[in-house]
Amino acid sequence: MACYAQLSGAIEVTAVVTAPPAAPWAPPHLRLDTDANIDRAVRVIFSTYRGDSIINRLDRAELTVDQCPAEVAEVLEFGREAEQASEGAFSIMLPTADGRRRLDPSGVVKGWAVQRASMFLAALEETDFCLSAGGDIVCHTALPDSAAWRIGIEDPHDPTRLIAMVPVRSGAVATSGTAHRGDHLVDPRTGQPPKAIASVTVIEASLTWADIDATAAYVHGPDAAGWLQTRPIDSALIIWADGAVTRISKTSSPQ
Repeated sequence: MACYAQLSGAIEVTAVVTAPPAAPWAPPHLRLDTDANIDRAVRVIFSTYRGDSIINRLDRAELTVDQCPAEVAEVLEFGREAEQASEGAFSIMLPTADGRRRLDPSGVVKGWAVQRASMFLAALEETDFCLSAGGDIVCHTALPDSAAWRIGIEDPHDPTRLIAMVPVRSGAVATSGTAHRGDHLVDPRTGQPPKAIASVTVIEASLTWADIDATAAYVHGPDAAGWLQTRPIDSALIIWADGAVTRISKTSSPQ
């Protein structure tokens, strides 16, 4: 049995699920357990656009971390670890026009929320799934003979075509770039948008870290390939601003 569930919410979420005909669940369960978890995290707790969100109140010192939901401390810890691992190329403290630093964990939250939501699907017996949220993906195959999911990597210079197809059995795929959202990524060390790279796609076990590592690599610019070689990724694809392509795997040098 296969089902395709388009889930509403703060992020466009699509789940493709295959399971035996007698599986004791139906698409409404996906909406309840997957969509609601993502929506709560993105809208209520971590939204930087809502003045009354938990994260904005924390930034204004109206709350302490201990007064926030437990998810906040977890995300802040990911941010701290990511900043250290990326040598500052990734940060949840971003520069503003007035010279201050504002708390913005958006670079962690989407991957983290989708990874958490995918745990419900991963707990379903004999069930394979591909969960896509805003272009970032968590894949899972439950049985050894299940076929790998085939994930298309978009060409940032021509979004109507694919530049690669990647088989993923169980793992996460995240892409950072400006093809769809413009210069929304900045180097937290300088406040300036990086220019060397068109997009970076990272494949690794966790979407939380795949998303973080893709963003950090994009910010590292010319040093992205060397830096990704130090990370516990499965593979990566860098498409440079001039159209050149670099492929990276954990078992070989950049090509």
